[in-house]
Order: sequence, then structure tokens, then C-alpha cells
Amino acid sequence: MGGWKKAALAVGGLVILAAVAVGAYAWTPAGPPPDRNAIMAQAASYDVEIIRDRHGVPHIYGETDADAAFGLGYAQAEDDWPTVQTVLAATRGTLARYRGIEAAPASYLVDLLEIWDVVEDGYESGLSTEARAIAEAYADGLNLYAAENPDVVWAGMLPVTGKDIVAGFVFRTPFFYGLDRTLGRMASGEIEGGTDLSSEEHAFEWREVAPPPRGSNAVAIAPQRSADGATRLLVNSHQPFAGPVAWYQIRLHSNEGLDVMGGTFPGAPIMLLGHNMHLGWASTVNRPDVTDVYRLQLNPENDQQYWFNGAWRDFEVGKARFRVRLFGPFSWPITRETLHSVHGPVLRAENSAYAVRYAGMDEVRHLEQFYRMNRATNFEEWAAAMRINAMPSINYLYGDEDGNIAYLYNAQMPDRAEGYDWADTLPGDDPGALWQEFVPLDALPMVVNPRSGYLINSNNSPFRATDPADDADPALYPATFGIETRMTNRSLRALALFGSDLSITDDELLAYKFDHGYDRASLVGRTIASAIALDPGGDTLITEAQAILRSWNHLADQENRATALALMTAAPAVAADIYGNSEPDVRESLMDAAAQLQDAYGRLDPNWGEVNRLIRGEVNLPVAGGPDAMRAIWSSNQLDENGQLTAIAGDTLIIVAEWNADGEIRSRAVHQFGAATLDEASPHYADQVEPFANEELLEVPLEEDAVRAEAVRIYRPGAAD
Repeated sequence: MGGWKKAALAVGGLVILAAVAVGAYAWTPAGPPPDRNAIMAQAASYDVEIIRDRHGVPHIYGETDADAAFGLGYAQAEDDWPTVQTVLAATRGTLARYRGIEAAPASYLVDLLEIWDVVEDGYESGLSTEARAIAEAYADGLNLYAAENPDVVWAGMLPVTGKDIVAGFVFRTPFFYGLDRTLGRMASGEIEGGTDLSSEEHAFEWREVAPPPRGSNAVAIAPQRSADGATRLLVNSHQPFAGPVAWYQIRLHSNEGLDVMGGTFPGAPIMLLGHNMHLGWASTVNRPDVTDVYRLQLNPENDQQYWFNGAWRDFEVGKARFRVRLFGPFSWPITRETLHSVHGPVLRAENSAYAVRYAGMDEVRHLEQFYRMNRATNFEEWAAAMRINAMPSINYLYGDEDGNIAYLYNAQMPDRAEGYDWADTLPGDDPGALWQEFVPLDALPMVVNPRSGYLINSNNSPFRATDPADDADPALYPATFGIETRMTNRSLRALALFGSDLSITDDELLAYKFDHGYDRASLVGRTIASAIALDPGGDTLITEAQAILRSWNHLADQENRATALALMTAAPAVAADIYGNSEPDVRESLMDAAAQLQDAYGRLDPNWGEVNRLIRGEVNLPVAGGPDAMRAIWSSNQLDENGQLTAIAGDTLIIVAEWNADGEIRSRAVHQFGAATLDEASPHYADQVEPFANEELLEVPLEEDAVRAEAVRIYRPGAAD
């Protein structure tokens, strides 16, 4: 991807010069204005009421499921229209028209991956009438907001359609297991960098520095493990604090039966994690080996052909066409070749070419699966929804009112032949290396109702989810699956804390979730041990730093004076491990951390809470925790002008769903900021920052009377005045 970006930048330089002479050619017409009357008439067909609770969280009540989705589209546009709009443009392959050359790689990928061919082919055949109605209603909610607020809408964005919403799933989902980084390596051989999903300002741009890691914690506790006989589910997905995959808290209720609370992403019309009244699920990123790269032999006499199964074959040749913004209403049209082989998309690199085959190819049913998960009322129905197997990756932990708990290592796992090194580049001429199907979900690791009564996942091996006697047996799964065996600090801590407590109270569950500790066997612990073992070579700064590290108790408490140096030293190694990069030199990491702290504080041991900050507008609060802690807080690892590290990812929307011994539900949650994602003037822009920093959860009202009792605003979008 780096090679593509460099080529695009070179083209951009020529474009700017050419634009002076051919401005008429570069001028980009806005297109006809949307039919506002038609948008308003369509909006009036929905029956929905939005109730904003005391924290501005939208509780959306619709007559039908589609009505609720319409209300969600409108509410999310109110709170985060710029990000929703960015997602739509990226999905259409038009983001470079609005953002410029930095967004050109994303625009190219839309055509290379044939996103819209997949949507056009599968929208009618792959999605039920109900799922399409959800997508189209959500799009209508976005259209209503945009029609009412035309000054914030980019030219050419309206109308939004249901296909736009489905295409968003098709485009974004493979990024969670790193398809974008695989494509980057194919194009240039570069390891560093990736698609930026961590900010609104640079969303979907290719960044040379890897974005903040995405992780997650999830815990399910069955009645026999709870002190009070309750079932509890911890939903704790770690995401960026802003941007196209930042969580937005919602409650959806319809008279057709939809009744869910949880989180969704900008542009997604349904709850992606959380709970309904009967059951809930949490998700964590996993690392299934679901991408294969093939080295192609090009015909020396015709580079539009490749050798496969004993014969030369023609590439399927297409064109990626998009516009790159110059300034004002001017943009430049770009045309790039796209190639496909029998394996999948192809990228050229120097005098060679590589093809990629990946999970998620031709898949359009993501919304169908999530809709069925949202509507499930018991484990059998939820498991049936999971067996649609539309999601190419992501672990799921489950809990319900009947006391069932489960863990599923979910993936679209290729059904591969034995005899190949599937972790390496594969021979592109061998048909035996070309897989065609995925194994069924039931063929992957899962644990249902373990005798131990608890399950955890923190982006670790699926073979370490509970007590060893109940874990999935790795011997049952072939090496062709490439299932990860790594153990994060969070997984080591979670297994130690939950595994040693035979009667877990509610307070203990929360204490374990907000644990600040680092296991000495974790990568952080090993990195610090390596730093202590360095030969200082007469460097007094290293000698002083080592003395501080020896005193560290492996806790990231706010008042801890050794934590800043320890975690700033270890964080680069943790990030490298997550992205599969080479481990950084520990001496360089230690020297960099020490130099930063010395420059900012005149000492190497400031209080961690003085350094580690949660900043939102005018609110600036200390936070405990750190990278790969159960209390996960990620920053850029570079002190700012105030000597602070600003939290940008990690713990975000945290939910605890609880069903007591009588099956009655209780819900608590906290969001790192608040419901108003980008509106600094809103009272909900930062109204959850303090409880989030203080590691507190807020009660979520579920009964309509309770919601109305604390409502700060009630309105009906699309209804006649």
C-alpha cells in the first residue's frame, strides 16, 4: 500500500500543475440537489419516538423493527454525522473526492475488492426482506437528518440507500483481521502502517505508523460460579475513542419484538454487541489465519497473463475510477488498473504479482446475521444465527437468562488441503492450493456451559478460555486452521483472577475487570525484565531507569511512580506483537521513555495519573491502567507539550448485563465520552468522562416508564408538526 500511496502522491503533484491549465476539466459539479420533498414524505411513513435519557443515550421506540432502525439512523446522524458521512464516502469509493490524495488508497480498494459487485449480486438473494428493510430504514433516517441540515452534507452524498449500508459491512469487516495490512505488504513489502480506523479526521487514510491496537475483554459467569446465583456477561470491546469503528451506545425497541441495548458503529443499523432482555454477547478480536497470498508467474511475453494449472490464463482486467480533491470544487479523475486471478484480487510489485484469497470475499450477509442475533430469545436461536457464519473473524462470548454461557472462536475458516505451508506465500500455479469452501462453524473451537462456570477471552488462544479440564482440545483442530496460541497480559490476569475465585460477587467482577496488574510472564513483564538486565555501559540515565524499574510492583495505579517509565518502555513491544511486527530494541525503548520523562518532568518517576490522562474538551482527568491491562488504556506513547499521554483507545463502551436467579435483568454501562460524539456544545459531549475515569458503571433504564422518568428530550423525527 505504501507503493500505491507514493505513486498516487506523484500523480497528485502533476495533477496540481495540470489543474491550473485545465480547471474546467478538474471542476467537479455538485450534481442535482436531492429531492427534499421525497425524503420528507418517506420519513413520514415511519412511526418512531426517540427518548434521550439523562446522558443523552437514545432509547428508540418504533412500531416495527424498521421504524426503530429509522430512528437509529436519525439519532446517530444527530450525534456523529461527519463520521457517518465519511463511512458512506469511503464505502462508495469516493472519499478521495472529499479528502484528497491521502484517501486515494481506500478509494482504489473499493474497486479492487469489488465491493459493489458483491453488494449488487447479493443484496436481494443474500438478505431477507426484513434485513433489507432495516438497512433501507436506517438510510432513510440519515437522509432525513441530511435534508434538514444541508450545510453539513458533502455534495453528491444524497440519497443514502440500503445498499450503502450493506456495503459498509462488506468493506470494513475484513479490516478487523488485518486484510488492509496484508494488501500493503503485497504492494510494497512494507510492514508498518495500516488503514486508519482510529480517528474521524484521517479515517480510512493509509497511515505509515500503525494505528492504536484493537483488542477486547469478554467474560461470562454462570450461576454456579456467582455468589448470588446470577448470570453475568461483561462486554468490554477495546476500540478507538473516535472514528468509523468507535462505539455508539443505543437502545432499540419495537412492537415486533426487537428490544436490545448495546453498541453499534457509525453506519451500522443494528446492535453489534450488548444484550436483549433474554441474552447477550460480547466480542473480541481474534487472529484466525483466513488470508492466503499467492505468488503468480507472469507471462514474459504478455504481463496480462499468469500461469495456472499448466496453462496461461488472462487476468480479469478492470478499472478503478475515482476523483482526488485538489481544492474547493476541483478534483482530478484517476483511473487505475485492477486485476483479478482465479484466486482473487491481484497487486503488482516490481516485476512480480501477488493474488490474495480471504475470508469475507463475496460475503454480504453480515446484517442478516446480526439481525437474527438481535432477535434471538434463547441459545438455540442465537447459535443458529451464528451458523450463518457471515463474519470472517471475531470471538463471541455469550450469556442468557437461563444460566447458559458459551465461547465461540468464530471465523470463516478456509477448508484447506494438507501439505502446504499456509503461513507462507503459496504457489499461484497449483490448483491444489486454491481452497473453495469454509469449514462449518461447529468445526471451530467452542466451549458451551463448562463445569467451571466461567469463560474469558482477551484476544488470547481459544484453548485457554476457562479451567483446563473444560478447555477446547487443540489436538482436535488441524494445523491448516492456523489458530493463534498467544496469551495477552489481560488473558493471564483474567484467568488468574476469575479462575481462583469460586464464588464471584458483583463487586469482584468489576474489580477484576478494572484490574491494573501486569503478569510477570506477560510481554510487558518480560520486556521490563529485559530492560533491567541490560548492560548500562556507563550510561547514568539507564542506570537510574533500571533502579526505578526494579522497584515497580507491576501495577498501573494512578499514584504509582514507576509505571510511566515501565509502560512507556514496554508499549512499543506490545504494539509490535499485536501487529505482527518485529520486536523493537528494548534499549532504544527504555532510552526514549527515560528521555521523554526527564525532559517533561525533570525526573523519571512522575505519578502515573499525572502522565496518563483522559482528555475531552475542557475535561482532563487522570486514569489508571495502560496498554494490555484489564483496565485497557492506549495512547500514542509520546508525551505532549504538557508532559501527558492522551488516551485514544482501549476501554470504550463497557456493559455488564446481569440476569438474577429469577431471570430478571439488570444493565449497567459507561461510555468513555458520551452520546454526542462530535458536538462540543452538547451537554452530553463529555458527561460520562468522569464515571469512566473513576471506573464506575451507570444504571441503564430498561423499562419505558423508567426511561421517560429521566428523559431530557422526547421527539418524533419525520412526524408532521
